[in-house]
Amino acid sequence: MRSVRMTEELWQHLLSLREGFLRPVALSAGVDGSGLSLYRPIAVRGEPLVLAQVGQSLDGRVATPTGDAQDVSGCDGIAHLHRCRALVDAVIVGVGTVVADNPSLSVRAVSGRNPVRIVVDCNGRMPERAKMLHDGGAPVHVMQADDVPLRNVRYRTIRLPRQADGGLAPRDILEALAERGLTTVLVEGGATTISRFVDAQLIDRLHVSVAPIIIGSGPAGIRLSPIDRLSEARRPEVQVYNIGTDIVFDCNFRIEAQQVAASADREDVLMADLA
Repeated sequence: MRSVRMTEELWQHLLSLREGFLRPVALSAGVDGSGLSLYRPIAVRGEPLVLAQVGQSLDGRVATPTGDAQDVSGCDGIAHLHRCRALVDAVIVGVGTVVADNPSLSVRAVSGRNPVRIVVDCNGRMPERAKMLHDGGAPVHVMQADDVPLRNVRYRTIRLPRQADGGLAPRDILEALAERGLTTVLVEGGATTISRFVDAQLIDRLHVSVAPIIIGSGPAGIRLSPIDRLSEARRPEVQVYNIGTDIVFDCNFRIEAQQVAASADREDVLMADLA
């Protein structure tokens, strides 16, 4: 396990990478390499990146059965989430998260730019009194199915085709964001939204931030399609970071996909040799 010590020098370096500076500020010899390892893949601009983040208890819960999700993460877990927000172009949540938690999705615990806020709202349930629509912050885009009647609203609506299961395709969402120059994306919640992106194999990295509390019951942060055998389980490369009050598991699904592809190639070669 690697311990992360965030300094102002390191954070400003990461923000400079996020802005696409070709020559970011030089780092002194004492700067923590673990913090650079955890956040640099998000900050560096190049190919598109989709990051998902889950803050949960030791027993995998993100809230109580009544929906109380306050203080699941410790103060360092919250700072970690806000760093992720500050380093991406856009943050995605489902409308259920907006209805339940009324988040602002802004950067408050750290310095940095607020991301564009994206709400996946298939059926037009976005509350007109939602905090994010009235705080004067970053733009809000709402993704709706193209069969939902348009309303006179305070946000920009992006209309996408409804899928057979009633929802919106994660790939359609990412393509619509890319058309608007939003290519580094944080999928923040809730569980249904994150799970749809993971099931679609569109998550490049997953950060699971674990706080030292046990809730005992309540919703889980990720609910994927069921599998019959553990051999079917996802097995990303994982690095573990102690960020203070919480532990972050940095799961690299890109490397997992590359390993699966390489294994398939080796199997094809073996079958060809046996033919």
